[in-house]
Amino acid sequence: MANKDERDQRLKSALRANLRRRKVVADEAPEPLAEGNGPATEAPPAREG
Repeated sequence: MANKDERDQRLKSALRANLRRRKVVADEAPEPLAEGNGPATEAPPAREG
């Protein structure tokens, strides 16, 4: 069972690192991102101005 715990721990730390990276990107973005944006909704808007 140690392998499963080890895997879970790796996944959790990877997830946290991912969230930190995404937060940094959001903080550096010129405009605030909508709440709940995930990988599927990070495409640029279809129309500009």
